[in-house]
Amino acid sequence: MSLNETPSANRLHIGIFGNRNAGKSSLLNAITGQELAVVSEVKGTTTDPVSKAMELLPLGPVVLIDTPGLDDEGELGQKRMEKSFEVLRKIDFAIVVLDGQDARLSNAQKELLEILKDKKLPFVIAINKLDAMSKAQEKMIEKTDWAKIYPYVFVSSLTKEGVDKLKNYIAHGIQETGQRDLIKDLLEPKDVVVLVTPIDAAAPKGRMILPQQQTIRDILDGNAICMVTKETTLPETLESLKNPPKMVVTDSQAFKVVNEMTPKDIPLTSFSILFARLKGDLEQQVRGAAAISMLKDGAKVLISEGCTHHRQCGDIGTEKLPKLLKKFTGKELELSFTSGTGFEKDLTKYDLVIHCGGCMLNEKEMKYRLAEAKRQNVPMTNYGVAIAYMNGILKRSLSLFPEKELLND
Repeated sequence: MSLNETPSANRLHIGIFGNRNAGKSSLLNAITGQELAVVSEVKGTTTDPVSKAMELLPLGPVVLIDTPGLDDEGELGQKRMEKSFEVLRKIDFAIVVLDGQDARLSNAQKELLEILKDKKLPFVIAINKLDAMSKAQEKMIEKTDWAKIYPYVFVSSLTKEGVDKLKNYIAHGIQETGQRDLIKDLLEPKDVVVLVTPIDAAAPKGRMILPQQQTIRDILDGNAICMVTKETTLPETLESLKNPPKMVVTDSQAFKVVNEMTPKDIPLTSFSILFARLKGDLEQQVRGAAAISMLKDGAKVLISEGCTHHRQCGDIGTEKLPKLLKKFTGKELELSFTSGTGFEKDLTKYDLVIHCGGCMLNEKEMKYRLAEAKRQNVPMTNYGVAIAYMNGILKRSLSLFPEKELLND
């Protein structure tokens, strides 16, 4: 991924929902002006949610998600519908597509609209196939009970009529979340930040991993100075500076050695902890780390990642973290692993959830996962917080955050 690309996790997410053959995929193509989705007269062509990252004026960088039909049939169809509803936990706006020639709301569509209202998610009903509708049909729809309650717009995927109006409606309907800064709010212009980025077997060839990229960009956006080094050259890097840096940020897997190398008067934290603060509830994840000391033999721990990268020798989630857990607890633990969108619904069978920083997940999805753990009364922490806790340096790694007073007890 090039440095000037907007990561999917930082884009606005727009979900497209509706019954089979309502024209969801056709409308997606009309909105983007590209043939992104397969269009067919055969019902159920879209069998899984399909995401496409792109620039969409006047919004900017977005992710458009085309979903399976809400009226899909059979056992497999039910699973597809469940996948459609799962998309709701990570979107910023929903387009509910109706076939203008049969604009009655199905039970599934009514359920969807109620969920959108309950979640306070902005949405619009796109009444499609305007090109095939008569004025009388338009008038009939305008008089329906749901048209008096829900926002709607008439569109034609074929002629593109109403598509610009739909785009503008989306642009005005989406409320920016006001996402916090990753690190910029902790810095003054010209502050120096040293980033420690181990280059090992798990490091991608020829590029930096996403958390490192985003941290570098946020430092530069704050008009601060960024120095990048490996853990093996950290002492020389610190010695080369006229004054101590404002802080050192390290990859979690090098936390212990970097802590030993970094003078105690220099604040130290990790990329993963920065992301825990950015996208979730830092206090919840700090309290979750304390549960590690309570684990007993046979305790079940879920280790979950937001991305689906190929596991390599020395992988932090499946190798380094399990070894550290065993060494710290001295217990025989039962570990489970998930990645990507495969976050388990039932967490009650686990004694602890340890999640990655979530750089590949948007804020809504990460907060959903944290909220589910809290709702099910299961402790949840993240890689960086857990590793800092087990290495006895959690207090130090939190000292530079304004929220630190929430964590003293």
